Formats: sequence, structure tokens, C-alpha cells
Amino acid sequence: MSVRELFQTMTYGTAPEAADAARAWLDAHKRKFDLFINNQWVKAEAHFDSTNPATGEKIASIGDGGKKGVDLAAQAARAAFPAWSALSGHERAKHLYAIARNIQKHARLLAVLESLDNGKPIRESRDLDIPLVARHFYHHAGWAQLQERELADYQPVGVIGQVIPWNFPLLMLAWKIAPAIAMGNTIVIKPAPYTSLTALLFGEIVAEAGLPPGVVNVVTGGDQTGAAVTEHPDFDKIAFTGSTNVGKIIRRATAGTGKKLSLELGGKSPFIVFEDADQDAAIEGLVDAIWFNQGQVCCAGSRLLVQESIAPRFLDKVKLRMSKLRVGDPLDKSIDIGAIVDPVQRRTIDGWVQKGIAEGAEIYQPDCPLPDKGCWYLPTLITNVSSASVVVQEEIFGPVVVALTFRTPKEAVALANNTRYGLAASIWSENLNLSLDVARKVKAGSVWVNSTNLFDAASGFGGYRESGFGREGGREGLHEYLRPKWQARPTPLTTENTEKKAKVQPIPAALNGGKANGHAIDRTAKLFIGGKQARSDGNYTRPVSAPDGHVIGQVADGNRKDIRDAVEAAVKAADGWGYKTGHSRAQILYYIAENLSARADEFAQRISAQTGADDAAAHAEVSAAISRLFTYAAYCDKYGGEIQETPLRGVTMALHEPIGVIGIACPDEAPLLAFVSLFAPAIARGNSVVILPSEKSPLSATDFYQVLETSDVPAGVVNIVTGERATMIKTLAEHDAVDAVWYFADAAGSAFVEKASAENMKRTWVSYGLSRDWQSEEQGAGEDFLFNATQVKNIWIPTGE
Repeated sequence: MSVRELFQTMTYGTAPEAADAARAWLDAHKRKFDLFINNQWVKAEAHFDSTNPATGEKIASIGDGGKKGVDLAAQAARAAFPAWSALSGHERAKHLYAIARNIQKHARLLAVLESLDNGKPIRESRDLDIPLVARHFYHHAGWAQLQERELADYQPVGVIGQVIPWNFPLLMLAWKIAPAIAMGNTIVIKPAPYTSLTALLFGEIVAEAGLPPGVVNVVTGGDQTGAAVTEHPDFDKIAFTGSTNVGKIIRRATAGTGKKLSLELGGKSPFIVFEDADQDAAIEGLVDAIWFNQGQVCCAGSRLLVQESIAPRFLDKVKLRMSKLRVGDPLDKSIDIGAIVDPVQRRTIDGWVQKGIAEGAEIYQPDCPLPDKGCWYLPTLITNVSSASVVVQEEIFGPVVVALTFRTPKEAVALANNTRYGLAASIWSENLNLSLDVARKVKAGSVWVNSTNLFDAASGFGGYRESGFGREGGREGLHEYLRPKWQARPTPLTTENTEKKAKVQPIPAALNGGKANGHAIDRTAKLFIGGKQARSDGNYTRPVSAPDGHVIGQVADGNRKDIRDAVEAAVKAADGWGYKTGHSRAQILYYIAENLSARADEFAQRISAQTGADDAAAHAEVSAAISRLFTYAAYCDKYGGEIQETPLRGVTMALHEPIGVIGIACPDEAPLLAFVSLFAPAIARGNSVVILPSEKSPLSATDFYQVLETSDVPAGVVNIVTGERATMIKTLAEHDAVDAVWYFADAAGSAFVEKASAENMKRTWVSYGLSRDWQSEEQGAGEDFLFNATQVKNIWIPTGE
């Protein structure tokens, strides 16, 4: 081809990356790998093939660990835990620093091996994945160094089982291992069967760096090995990245076991382009959002939302840009899109596209030449779809973008949030005021303004709703691998279904003449829903007895309908309350405390009547409840987030947002103090609540109605439903409009809540039947409550030219 022809076509020549070093490493192992446990190779009983998706050729045989391999690795990690967790933060920091240096030393080998095994372009693995892997170990070396100063009230969780996906094999490994070992935990990690090679090389790298045996163990294998990790009784926590469906299976499998759990799951992220956006910049952003890593990215900008006024021209530009994309050999530095990881995944992608066509969608694919062999899929644009279309709602996980239009910012937000996911979003506009307003309203864990797919170890990554819970990276990510120092690892004695609990028979309202103790008529406490006292749907009541058995009052016996009404009221209140300023919320909490203080003697008498506590103890509980209200009034405007120190030239804001609607089940002990200690942090941080007070001693909560009514609490922010806990928690835990459930009661109920929460992946915080000292500031208040009342949204805002 002549120089003139080259300038006319602007065709790139090939620029292959040499794979000699990677092949030499494979050959040194005779292209057969076992398990990496205790810093040495342990023979696997079976093996499976790992293939190069760009050619279909076998790369190596990989050990299938199965249950036996997981058992051996768990034993090694448990044996290593005491010594590793006892090391000073400085000593652990030195180990993480050494790992980071070793990763940099082997950076090119890791990048080439990643592209051979996964099919992603070498430019991506070389320029993004591997540098970010090293960055995570450097960053978390710093957190290990500072742990004793900054996180003195916490301890490591213990032995961690981790399962990672095939789309970012080494990067996902670093996201999980670096914070875990920095905080003193030990690890068993299972990479995806498609892409195990860089994890095995990483095992050699950490051993070479001097990490003690057993701290990091790599067990390869298929689905059965993954199940063995998530079900293994000796793990204290499970961390998983993968599909939402598998995440739900893991949530159910770990329910009631006391294992901590973090899940980073699927997404269907919106890419929103307003009419004043820099269109050329937005199109380049779209290339990175959806065709990066062949679209096999959980946070891919797979839903393109374009303002109607610019949509035709913008989509024409998108098609023109698509025609310039190059698909081909991942080791060619001049290509844009590499190979799909496996033929099964390619068929899945095409299956979704065909479903879209069957629904009437229009498909555009550029006329790109494809290699003769290997696994490929053309970049694809789908138009002429409705918001309910299957290709709009379901995660395709391939190089496929679906385009819709909107007219107003309000409609853009509604379309963006019209999904069960909430992982990420990109917003393109030259109007920063508009961008930040939309960023606050979009339900997503990461929001990029005039940018996309920005990641850093200093900024947590994770989702809302069915995109999972927990964060990886940042200070918030450390909490996934820590628990309070006072708290032992929960080991529940029973996980029987809470529905099996014996029922207390309600008393029909018509019986007993409305009398308590046979003396003066005593009112039957109603429910408190939507700011009003309401009769229960079933019109039944429940007796409340003193410790000696005599009836001291009656409360309404709430049912499923009452819970649904309370949730509806909480949903209506959530946005308005969540967007109030912290100062406004604080004034109301102080007012609640003031009104409770004015009735302190009355509340103390009620506590004594229900629990038998002496006058001093009862007054101490009321005093502690008032103090707790002051504590969370103070936190209303002091836990809002921070600026993350990422390498971005601009600002990365970590906002502590309310979760939404929280269902809360209170324990039977400390009927007033526990009640206040649970609802106060929730509403302080902008959530609305449906709260089930102590089943045994609910009158402190029903007396509290009048405090709420006279304290300017907006209707629906606090809803109180009395009755049988087991019946009502079932409805709360299964309700799709409830975003989180806190359950501080029996182990059986805790197990049920965790299992039922899997349906919409709501966050849970349960006690497994273990009591806590509600009078103690260490156990009854503090950051643990605030952490569970918030979710972190990171907003990335580039600045400058």
C-alpha cells in the first residue's frame, strides 16, 4: 500500500506484542497447573483445559480443586491467621509494598498472560489492569500502616473465601486480596475457570515477595469448587463478584451462618447525554463505556440515553465511530475490541440480541473484518426499543449498547432508575449544576461526570439494589474485612425458619372489655403509620404482661396488610426526608429528645412495669435514650462523606447517602433504649423506617407515638407496627420496596431475614440471637450504626482542560 493510500484510509498496521515470556512461563510449568496452597503447589485430583479465546487453542491444564482442595486451603489459611493478624500494621504494610513492587517487576508478563487467557486487548491489560493492580497493593499498604491509628476499634474478620469472575481476572483479585490481607485476614481465592492463569502466577509472585505461607491460597476449579468455597463452614466471610443470579444463590447459602458477605453483582448502567454535551467527547466516552473489554464489564454503559433534540445526529455519529473500531488479535496493540471469553458467552450475547430483534428492535453492526478463527462479536447498537424491552432491562454482558431518548432531565433520571440494578452511571453535560443534580438522583454506586470507567483504590466501588452490597476500595471497602473489637465471630446455634416459632394468640378487641388488671379502662395502643395512629387491619389486639404475668396493657396486633401500609408510607416519605439538610434533621432529633426528656418519669415507670427494672435502672435507660438521640442529632450533619484522594485531575466525592426504606426488628431487652438506638441513626442519615418494637415489651414504643407527633417528624419517616415479630418480619424481608432490614432478635429470624433478602438483594444487619449491651456506647451506638444506615456513592468530576 502506498503512502498516499495509507493517508486516505488511515489503516493501521499490526503491532503485535511478543508473548515469548508468557509462553516460557507456561512451558516451565509444562503447561499444567495444580493448586497454590501454603506458598507451594499442591496436586489436584482432576484438571480442565484453559483456552485462548482468540484462537480456540488450548493454553494449559488447570487443577480442579473441588471440596478437598478448598478444605486444604481453608486449613492453611486458618493456621496462618493467628500469626498474620498479630503482626503490626507496619509489618503487614511492608509485605503489601513488596507485593506491589513485584507486580510492577512482572507487569509485562502479567499483561500478556491476561490477554492470552481472557481475550482483552493488550492495551487495556497493560495500561489499565496491571497498573491498577499494583496501585491497590500500594494504597492498602498505607492502610495497613495506619490501621492501629485510624481503625483502632476494629479487628480482622478472620479467614475469607473469595470468588472472582473472568472479565477482570487479576484486577478483581487485587480488589479483594489487598484490603483483606492489609487488615489482617487470610485468604482462599477461587478464580474463574476460564481465566485462572494470572491468579496462579500471582501466587508465585506473593511467595517470591516473602508473604508468609497460608496468607493467600489459590484454589482453581469450576462451579463445584466455587460452591465448596461459599458453603465451607470455616470461612468467616465470603466476597463474591459475578452475576446477580449467582449472588442470590450465595446469599441464601450463607444465610444464618454468621458469615459476613459482600456481593458485587450485575449492572445495566445508563450513559446519559444531554443536548449541551460535547458530543464528540461523549462518543469517545461511549466507546470506553461499552466496548472496553468487549462490553464484558459489570458497569458497562449499556443503556445509552440521549436527549431527543440531538438524538438523530448523535446516533449517526455513533454509527460512524463504530465503523472505525477494529476487532482482532488481543495481542495487537492497534486493535480496539478483543475476543469474547468463550463460545458459551458469545452465544449468550447473540441470544439477547436476537430476542431484541424479535421484539422489533433495529440493529446496527459495522462491516468490520473478523479473524477466521476464535470467538468474536461485532460492536452492536440497538435502537427502536421501549424501556420495558428485554434488551433494555437485562444485562447482556457483551459489546452491545441499547439507545433510548428522553426530553427532560426528570425523564432522564426516571429512565436511568428504571432498572433493578444500580452499579454505575455516566452523565454528559457542559452544565455542571445539571450534572451534579442528576448525579445525586441517579441510584448508582459510581457516577462519572463527562467521563466513564474511572477506578482507583482510594475510591470504593459497588452497587445499589440488585447490583449487590458492600464496597471494594476506599476507606469504606476496609469495613468489609473488619468487625468491631468487642464482637466475636457470630456462630448461631440454630437456623430453623422463623416461621416455625410458636405464635402468641391475640385477644380480639371485643373481649376483656378493654380493661387491664381489672381496674380503670386503659386504651389499646394503635399502630403508628404515615404520621397517624391507626387501627390494625385485622382489628385484633395482644396483651402485654408484667414479669409476674399480670396484664398491664394491650397493643394492636399488626399483620401483613399493616406492614404493607407502613412500607407505602415510608416510601412516600423517603425522598423528601432524605433530601432534607442534615441541620434540619438534627433539629427534629433534638426536638424528639427534648420531648422525651419532658416525660422521662412516665417512660421510666412504663419500663419498670414491663421489665421489672427498679426505678434507678429505668431512669438510666430513659437517660441513655435521650443521650442517644443527641448523639445521632449530632451525626446528622457530620457523616456526609469526604473527598477521595484519587489520581483524577478533578474531584472524587464519596457521598454517604441514605439507603432508603429500612425495616427494623427490635430486641426484647431495653425496650426503649434499643428502640431509640436503632431508629435514630437510621433517620439521622435520611432513611425512613418501619420498626417492629419489642414483642414482649412494646408499650415504650407505643408511648413514643406522642413524642413523635409533637416533634415535627414528617409523616411516614417513622412507622411503628406492633404484633408478632415472626409474622411481620417475613413481609418486611420479602417486600421489594424495602431496601434494608435490621433484625436484632433470635438466630432463626436472623437466618430467615438473610435468606428472604436475596430476592431483591436488600442489605441486612442481623444479630444471630446474640445480645449486645445497649447501655454501652461501644456496642449500642457509633460508626457501626451509621455505616449500616448509609451507602456510599462516588461521583467523579474531572476538571481542567
